[in-house]
Amino acid sequence: GTLIVLKHPYPCKVEEPSIYESVRVHTAMQTGRTESDLVPSAPSLGTKEGYLIKQGKIVKNWKTRWFTLHRNELKYFKDQTATEPIRALDLTECSAVQFDYSQERVNCFCLVFPLRTYYLCAKTGIEADEWIKILRWKLSQIRRQLEQRNSALSS
Repeated sequence: GTLIVLKHPYPCKVEEPSIYESVRVHTAMQTGRTESDLVPSAPSLGTKEGYLIKQGKIVKNWKTRWFTLHRNELKYFKDQTATEPIRALDLTECSAVQFDYSQERVNCFCLVFPLRTYYLCAKTGIEADEWIKILRWKLSQIRRQLEQRNSALSS
């Protein structure tokens, strides 16, 4: 298994799957290292990064961009070396993530926001599926938080 430990807490309470706790303990036992030894080298949970091809907003051409997913934010950059993102998308405003078959390309999916739908394509179907799965998981966590907040306010 892959070691996954949160380096920085989420800005809001986000419940993580309990499976990660046993993985971390198992890894510490296998390596003989302590949990605190493992934290600095571990990637954050629920993060993903990689190249995707994105359709432009006005000119409908396709450009390769470097995407990073951290916490509830999906950022994209000109390339992997860029330090400033072109845009940061707040996933709390995203209503859906789904495969998209309307484009002439394969392995495409879209993110639906109130003012715009973003069309993205991955190199492989597996990669597209990984992005969709983690983005849908993030959206489910965001919705669950909102429901918990609303039920706490109404009681």
